[in-house]
This record gives sequence, C-alpha cells and structure tokens, in this order.
Amino acid sequence: MKTPLVKSVAATIRQFRKAKNMSQDELAHISGLDRTYISGVERGVRNITLESLEQIIKSLDIPNSVFFKSLIEEDCSDLHNKPER
Repeated sequence: MKTPLVKSVAATIRQFRKAKNMSQDELAHISGLDRTYISGVERGVRNITLESLEQIIKSLDIPNSVFFKSLIEEDCSDLHNKPER
C-alpha cells in the first residue's frame, strides 16, 4: 500500500522531471540509478532511500529546499482533497 508520503514523493519527482522535459531514461542516466528504479519510485512501489532521493534531486538540478517545499505543498493538497469522515 502506498502511504501518503510515498505518493507525495513520487508525484513531486515526476512533476519536476516532466517540467525539465526529461525522460525516466535520462534521469536514470544522470543520477546513476536504473530506469526501472526511477519508474518504481514514481509509481510509489519502490521505497526510495535518502541517498537515492538526494541523487535524483541533484540530477533534476533543483535545490533541496525547492523540492521539499513542493513536496509539502503536494502533501497538503492531498489532505485538502480527502473527503471528510
């Protein structure tokens, strides 16, 4: 099961990759990670390590603070879109 944090990290990585017009293959090559790993992370089926996350953020050429700010915004938007019980 995908946790909200895993989903938010996945969506944020995908968002920045697409904004850079970068394929998963290109991101994998630049980051030194396997394309299937990148795909799994973006689908939320792989548990990403902090080291791999750092490699991806660096490869996307964005500051950590920008990534995490966007992650927080993504996470908050998920909270607002949940139906109330």
